[in-house]
Amino acid sequence: MLSSLNSREEGEQDPHPLRRCSSPYPSPRQLLIRCAELIHHADLPAARRAISLLSAASSPFGDSADRIVHQFTRALSLQVDRLSLQSPLSTSFPSAAGDTDEAIQSSYLHLNQITPFLRFAHLTANQAILEAVDGHRRIHILDFDTSHGVQWPPLLQAIADRSDPSDPPSIRITGTGTDMDVLRRTAHRLHFFANSLNLPFHFHPLLVPSSLPTSAANSTSFASFQLHSGETLAVNCVFFLHKLIKNEPDCYRDVRSFLRSIRALNPAVVTMAEREASHNSPAFLQRFIEALEHYTVVFESLEATLPPTSRERMVVERVWLGREIAAVVAGEDRFERFEKWEEMMRAAGLTAAPLSPFAVSQARLLLRLHYPSEGYQLQVVRDSCFLGWQTKPLFSVEQFNKPNILKQWEELVRRESMKRD
Repeated sequence: MLSSLNSREEGEQDPHPLRRCSSPYPSPRQLLIRCAELIHHADLPAARRAISLLSAASSPFGDSADRIVHQFTRALSLQVDRLSLQSPLSTSFPSAAGDTDEAIQSSYLHLNQITPFLRFAHLTANQAILEAVDGHRRIHILDFDTSHGVQWPPLLQAIADRSDPSDPPSIRITGTGTDMDVLRRTAHRLHFFANSLNLPFHFHPLLVPSSLPTSAANSTSFASFQLHSGETLAVNCVFFLHKLIKNEPDCYRDVRSFLRSIRALNPAVVTMAEREASHNSPAFLQRFIEALEHYTVVFESLEATLPPTSRERMVVERVWLGREIAAVVAGEDRFERFEKWEEMMRAAGLTAAPLSPFAVSQARLLLRLHYPSEGYQLQVVRDSCFLGWQTKPLFSVEQFNKPNILKQWEELVRRESMKRD
């Protein structure tokens, strides 16, 4: 590795840092991993020197390999500053990146347009909700982390298309978020769209203050939530559950509490989507390498499907994905693979249900019509639908519902009968 990055006095200069490696000319990726090793071992002065080399060796305007190194270098730089100053990521990252709320919103909308990731998750979750509430007169959707509400116009349109225009069902969305102004703007847009479809519609914004601990925020949400008589409830957890994983010994405590509270609401369906990644190791280096592998594939997909001069791609990579990478590197965002989510859902009393063939074929059609690269792949494994690039799964969508007690009893009787025979 890089012997030049062993700890030295801050004033010493190394005239040929790259020549002191076991490999005479390490790649920027190797140097990136070496820098992560130095941070892992708390050698921050040497890590700063590695970051200086990486900053000179990478560019946000090169190929996908250059760009991924550039973004991870920024994240490592922020992590070193954070460890040195003991400051939280939430206050250090925006000032370092210079990103306004408008820039973040713009990058989110670009992400929705130029990649299939959000649209795949929204479309597949919406189809599960649509099938679960079909034929019901009063529909209530509890949506966690609503943001700009881009998931819901297609669902409202689908409900209107299959309803009697003279007697459509009523729809109510309770949308949660940490910014009331954003929620109000979202409510206004959705009201306008629902009115254009002649759908009875109501949006209830539910503020979850970001300053509260997660457990307290969960309690606030469920205390304020109201389910009216006769309503059929669908709970939407698209790109939300990972936010409940904490950097503490019992890291899933808030997830388990949240899922038990959801089960107690007796929903017709619970939909979830998450990154298919394992970024929850307590060891910094392992978490870093897992994140590097995941986001390298994401950047490769953008490289293959968008022109080199794409301004939208640059905004998405710098602002949206850059913030995600920094959050993962700092341990603020901790993703898990679908097996772990299934395990916690089962423990809370919710069972995985297969997505319908129509939901899967609809997702395949989305990729074929709007993202014609053969690199995007769709697979169904154990009732979960996966979107990936080449052979690497990147995102998963699942639906869960209440256990069917009668079927469980019949299965128990069947197994006991087989034992006797």
